[in-house]
Amino acid sequence: MKQYILNGGKPLSGVVTISGAKNAAVAILPAALLINGTCRIENVPDISDTRLLLEILDSMGAVIHRLSPNTIEINCSHVRDCEASDALVRRIRASYYFIGAQLGRFGHTRVALPGGCNFGPRPIDQHIKGFQTMGAEVEVINGYVCGSAPKDGLVGGRINLDMVSVGATMNIMICAVLSSGITIIENAAKEPHVVDLANFLNAMGAKVSGAGTDVIKIRGVKALHGGSYTIIPDQIEAGTYMAAVAAAGGNVLVQNVIPKHMDCISAKLREMGARVTEYDDSIRVERVNRLRRANVKTLPYPGFPTDMQPQIAVCMALANGVSVITESIYDTRFRYCAELSRMGANIKVDTKLAVITGVEELTGCTVHACDLRAGAAMVIAGLAAKGTTIIEDIKYIERGYENIIEKLRDLGADIRRIDKPDPITTPSAG
Repeated sequence: MKQYILNGGKPLSGVVTISGAKNAAVAILPAALLINGTCRIENVPDISDTRLLLEILDSMGAVIHRLSPNTIEINCSHVRDCEASDALVRRIRASYYFIGAQLGRFGHTRVALPGGCNFGPRPIDQHIKGFQTMGAEVEVINGYVCGSAPKDGLVGGRINLDMVSVGATMNIMICAVLSSGITIIENAAKEPHVVDLANFLNAMGAKVSGAGTDVIKIRGVKALHGGSYTIIPDQIEAGTYMAAVAAAGGNVLVQNVIPKHMDCISAKLREMGARVTEYDDSIRVERVNRLRRANVKTLPYPGFPTDMQPQIAVCMALANGVSVITESIYDTRFRYCAELSRMGANIKVDTKLAVITGVEELTGCTVHACDLRAGAAMVIAGLAAKGTTIIEDIKYIERGYENIIEKLRDLGADIRRIDKPDPITTPSAG
């Protein structure tokens, strides 16, 4: 029953430091299951998703030391060959990476179908296709993904994904690094966190090449060893703060970023009238005048990310003119539009299309975070809105944004987190 309370209408100013990439960390942590030795992972975002994954690893017998809020040592040498906790697995989408990790290490797996944000069907058929190509028998039985490798182990093969899938690309990579032979993933995802996972595995002794292109080759090795690795900055967190400045106004230096990863977001904000200046590892965003209309179509990297679609929609809701968003990844990712409309936005949604006519201002009210990125959009809308905004279901937001309250306060935002009392129930008479 926790909430965020925002008093909006204040431009943002100052410096914000971006945390490690959530979408890389949630694959790298399960991949630690493959390593014979201690791996030290730095720049791990301290968010509920990573805490859940560490809890799953701990329940399986991993030895985990948190050296600082963002530096963790993990030793999975003596992990038990056991199932991951259903209760934990069902709370996070990224738990499906344990399927690939368990198949790769133990030769079999049984993992409950994952949970996470609900914005439409996200089947794992491409993951299963990859595992089967390597010789595993995999099927879904009573809500569990059950799989087993041949007696002689998994064998590399050529996997042509039917669609570009980040999750499938990364899960197949995890599964394949300890297989025999060469695994080739065609039509692979090219996102920065795919490259980061490959770099992590290679730092631990794997032989992965081609990450960042549409063809990835994994030459199987007999074992992975311990080592150290630093996770890349979070592209989507950086984009969220950039969009917040564009919507609310102000001047903010976003530091600890890789500007190249931000190209598609920076270009769109420039098109809308924000001033975006790139440095070696930081980006300055300034917005004084009203934003201009723009169109966005979400696409796999290096296109505009679907995970930034709700945030840019808030900017469009306040821009001058009519903007159009075409969502090409997920069918039902516009549920947040009803919440923005409650704040005064003018949005018409037709399946995968949203037509947004900009308004002069938004007005604060009580809204819900429908999912992680929709929740981020509600925060941005609250920062820009006139009056007070109350955001409920903030558990989604805290899945992917580390210290969001503190970071926004440092930029001058009036935001706080409160515990809402549970409704008082009166026993019925009689």
